[in-house]
Amino acid sequence: SFEGRVEVYHDGKWGTICDDQWDDRDAEVVCRQLGLSGTPKALSWAHYGQGSGPILLDEVQCSGNELSLDQCKKSDWGQQNCDHIEDAGVSCDPFTGTEVQLCQSDAGTVRLAGGRSPGEGRVEVYYNGDWGTVCDDGWTDLGAQVVCRQLGFR
Repeated sequence: SFEGRVEVYHDGKWGTICDDQWDDRDAEVVCRQLGLSGTPKALSWAHYGQGSGPILLDEVQCSGNELSLDQCKKSDWGQQNCDHIEDAGVSCDPFTGTEVQLCQSDAGTVRLAGGRSPGEGRVEVYYNGDWGTVCDDGWTDLGAQVVCRQLGFR
């Protein structure tokens, strides 16, 4: 329910997205658009199988802050040079990739929220089915370094 081939509905038909320029920032937008809060991961080369019908988007280049793919830089609808072997996929897995330990307890999946860029924001953790914040009591650069590393930042 949180991963698969990405398909979009446009002009009365469903179609796929070509994986040219497809990266984790695009996946982040797809996960957000679907209301999924897991770790966004872009997958290429029809990782979840080849679609059928039209390839509706190509050269999608999101910054990662957009609310939907419509707001991202992309080719015109239907303008593409791809085959279904290049269908784009996404995983928004809430259970892998960003497990961290904070304060000697399992804090679950971590994300940054409310920042001006993907690399900054309020630290939030997913635990027991809900997102919550982290209290800053005892918060140091060491904790920030752990979160940054777990989110793939240097």
